[in-house]
Amino acid sequence: MDWQNFSEYLNSNFDGNLPPIQILSVHPLAGGNVHMAYQLHTADRNYFLKLNSRHHLPLFETELHSLNAIKHANSISCPQPYATGIYNDQAWILMEFINFSSTKQPAHELQRGRDLAQMHHRIHRELQPFGWFENNFIGLTSQHNQWHSEWHDFYGQQRLKPQLELATLNNAPATLYGLGMELIDTLPFWFKDYTPEASLLHGDLWGGNSGFDETGQPIVFDPACYFGDRETDIAMTELFGGFSADFYTGYNELFPLDKGYQSRKPLYNLYHILNHFNLFAGDYANQAEKIILHLLKMAK
Repeated sequence: MDWQNFSEYLNSNFDGNLPPIQILSVHPLAGGNVHMAYQLHTADRNYFLKLNSRHHLPLFETELHSLNAIKHANSISCPQPYATGIYNDQAWILMEFINFSSTKQPAHELQRGRDLAQMHHRIHRELQPFGWFENNFIGLTSQHNQWHSEWHDFYGQQRLKPQLELATLNNAPATLYGLGMELIDTLPFWFKDYTPEASLLHGDLWGGNSGFDETGQPIVFDPACYFGDRETDIAMTELFGGFSADFYTGYNELFPLDKGYQSRKPLYNLYHILNHFNLFAGDYANQAEKIILHLLKMAK
């Protein structure tokens, strides 16, 4: 990458989104599983740049839209996205660089829970449907977001069914699709006494997509936003860990979870288990099938 030419390209094409940029130095960053990442040093600030092949541009475009949505919600913090595009046959996204701290204090975790609760609560509008204005990505998997007025229809048709279909193409056990479609038919059972509201969701909220800056301010990143049941975000925080008990205390102080959340948690995490099979194969298909059988037994 010719960083001087990239500076000139940014200044020529994105002057409405960015202050003038003169890249002084560049440091590659480790930790990403999919994209190349760099810290760009300029005279007045640092930037975070992700690069990948040009066919990843839709992923970066939808990431920018999701970050803007979280930013505009003015509740939990996220990096400021600036621009995305293609340069020298590579897709890129440029955003604010944040210095993260490895120190987690109980007060910081409490605040992370409260900030997420504010985002989930603040965005709700009466009659807001479930979905998003575009399809986006969960990892590298396309995430369908067609609008639905009923949450269980959205979750069945836009979340579980596409993953089950993709799992079949990825040579999952033949029984998985049939059991999954049977589960979709039972979805109204899980909402007999619970009517979800449409909250702005992070959509991919595991420990690797959240942290704290050097002041202890909670930060989320790599979102896959849509309007849905807030319990899906909370369930994912429990799936892979990384959030302490103080986080859940802070969340429930502001926006207490429904008493039936624990019974719906495996239903919501099934989506991510299926996606992990579609991304990484392995034993995730068997794990998904066990979850489905457990849920079907509960629904009888």
